[in-house]
Amino acid sequence: MDVRNALTKRKSVRAFTNESVSREQVERILCAARHAPSGTNTQPWQVVAVSGDAKTKLDAQLEAAFDAATEENMDYIYYPLEWVEPYKSRRRACGLQMYTTLHITREDKARQRAQWRLNYSAFGAPVALYFFIDPVMKTGSFMDYGMFLQSIMLAAVEEGLATCAQAALGQYPDIVKSALNMPAETTLLCGMALGYEDIDADVNSYRTPREPVEVFTQFFGF
Repeated sequence: MDVRNALTKRKSVRAFTNESVSREQVERILCAARHAPSGTNTQPWQVVAVSGDAKTKLDAQLEAAFDAATEENMDYIYYPLEWVEPYKSRRRACGLQMYTTLHITREDKARQRAQWRLNYSAFGAPVALYFFIDPVMKTGSFMDYGMFLQSIMLAAVEEGLATCAQAALGQYPDIVKSALNMPAETTLLCGMALGYEDIDADVNSYRTPREPVEVFTQFFGF
């Protein structure tokens, strides 16, 4: 598989089969992704891979927090505090596309909530990856981390696996850090579902659109 093919094949998968993912597979993916670039080679990533009983217990804790309407307290601000265009429309269209595919109406808040709840089990994937960074690191290292996360997702494609990067898995950092014995002061960036795509699941049947190059690029001197 070439890079261009992997880039276009990767998508956010929200339903997985029961087929297990081995530690060796996870290690191969991370071994490839560790070659992602980082400023002055700081390599700021810290990864915890969770599967089996450990994942089941952590999933249950996160789901319980969601069910109890526990206030989210991410370690950093992921989204804008006030949405503006064109991002507001793109965000709305993304959610509408998923709910339309699942035949969930705007008025059906119960089904919307049930669908959102699936985030906290990493959509049933056999593996959840949690990503941490030392709080001493600043914005540049967040850029480095994005390249590392993309590298993981592309390596997973080559491995025949699917992923979904999830900010939602960072919404209850205290729970995650306690369960995974991570220092309270570390920053939980996000999580990622990893497993085999359930190709028969409706939620995996659509692709979100991408803007054409001319929308986000200017050329000078060509």
